[in-house]
Amino acid sequence: MRALHTTKATPPRLGKVRLAAMIEEATVDCHGESEQVAGWFTVIEQNLVTPFATAILGVAVTVQSVELTRDERIVAICARGRERQPIAILDLPLAAPLPRGAEWIEAYRHWRGAEGGRDGAP
Repeated sequence: MRALHTTKATPPRLGKVRLAAMIEEATVDCHGESEQVAGWFTVIEQNLVTPFATAILGVAVTVQSVELTRDERIVAICARGRERQPIAILDLPLAAPLPRGAEWIEAYRHWRGAEGGRDGAP
């Protein structure tokens, strides 16, 4: 196994005004948490540029896409060779340089409570 030797990326720091605007954009016209998660999935899928490289437990993987699971979790589809594995977007480590659109992951993490506020479990 070959390890990916990249530095861990510092998440983008979003100002309060920008963060509020992103939350509003992702959840506008959504009724209930299920629709809100679907709204977040839509903006992440539209804005996150894939594929991109990162490392899971020190092993190089390629994030090929994002998906919304039946149990309403947003996951990154990670690949290494022929192997594929979904990793919760809340748990996905991002390597430098950050992929374009990574700020949407950070905003979703904030909304989910990864930085305080809402409960972190879907």
